[in-house]
Amino acid sequence: MKPTFKHLATLGASIALATGSAVAFADTIKVGVLHSLSGTMAISETTLKDTVLMMVEQQNAAGGLLGKQLEAVVVDPASDWPRFAELTRELLERQQVDVIFGAWTSVSRKAVLPVIEELNGLMFYPVQYEGEESSKNIFYTGAAPNQQAIPAVDYLIDELGVERFVLAGTDYVYPRTTNRILEAYLQSRGIARSDIMINYTPFSHSDWQTIVSDIRSFGSTGKKTAVVSTINGDANVPFYIELGNQGVSAEDIPVIAFSVGEEELSGFDTSPLVGHLAAWNYFMSAESAINDEFIESWWDFIGDEDRVTNDPMEATYIGFSMWAEAVEKAGTTDVDAVRDAMYGIVVPNLTGGYAVMNTNHHLTKPVLIGEIQADGQFQTVWQTRGGVIGDAWTDFLPESAKIVADWSAPISCGNYNIETSVCSGQNYE
Repeated sequence: MKPTFKHLATLGASIALATGSAVAFADTIKVGVLHSLSGTMAISETTLKDTVLMMVEQQNAAGGLLGKQLEAVVVDPASDWPRFAELTRELLERQQVDVIFGAWTSVSRKAVLPVIEELNGLMFYPVQYEGEESSKNIFYTGAAPNQQAIPAVDYLIDELGVERFVLAGTDYVYPRTTNRILEAYLQSRGIARSDIMINYTPFSHSDWQTIVSDIRSFGSTGKKTAVVSTINGDANVPFYIELGNQGVSAEDIPVIAFSVGEEELSGFDTSPLVGHLAAWNYFMSAESAINDEFIESWWDFIGDEDRVTNDPMEATYIGFSMWAEAVEKAGTTDVDAVRDAMYGIVVPNLTGGYAVMNTNHHLTKPVLIGEIQADGQFQTVWQTRGGVIGDAWTDFLPESAKIVADWSAPISCGNYNIETSVCSGQNYE
């Protein structure tokens, strides 16, 4: 049974907000929630914990799954990447959860990966990422580069006439790999290497004065310049504040962000940022009846109509809805059976269309580009006509262009070389 959007009676004891707490029911389907509730990524991840709890409550109000209630087991990795691996093992071995919804950064997902593969767990990862991966134990419901980064720079070139690019990111795997893909793609579009500036900063970086000054200088050559931002977490707040302090307007040097949504903008005055951009697969401002219902149910659940919705929340909703349907279809929570049942599942997305799960463990979904408004919302200025199939391996890096992911027979592999016909990564035994 699919979750509804009506917020009904509270779960009470059926939700165990636990970091190793006792089981609330003797016979429940246990849902692990692996999101940072403290540290640099709490600004983004806490909302996703709340989203999973809302979905669990709605599913239980609708009768649960397989005649059982769901029990959420919440842990806090505290933005500490090794801790993600430790808590994944705890969730699977000690808590014996049936599924995990979690992680934000790619470094946290990479920490989880060997543990969840070793123990044959199942995780839904709800955030845009760099691609170059397909695990049989993870479903990627956020955007791959061809569902966000590539369309974003196409928009900048084709619609805004941008000729110089600043690739600004946090110093970890997602920005570095994404920017490696973008650097190759931009040059394939005729952008000279000298017109590409790349800069990385640590997590929680707060002193942006020099970097923003460098961006202004780079954009002063007479060529239209834009910033492509893969800055993550709480570093976004001082970055955007410094843009405003130095008068970097969207008309002069637009910023298009891949990790800034409504939640990140809700913490400060966005009036100086009006016109800057973000590329996602969902905005809270999407005009659809299902989105209106989702927002109302979110406000009802959280008890605060000032709380916003965002793209990773939609990705969490899609992943949870698909998992619930796959469990009912398989008649079990067994990971192997649920995995096979996932392929081809179609659920409504929140923009008024549908999301499809493909055999490469990535979704088909639309791409949207929005402008920041003074109220912290986004006005959609461009979107694809239909859904875009997520590509696990980019076509713009030579070593990846020959790799495909397909977890259905006969390939049954996430890292299959079409030139050598060899599966060089994880595969079914």
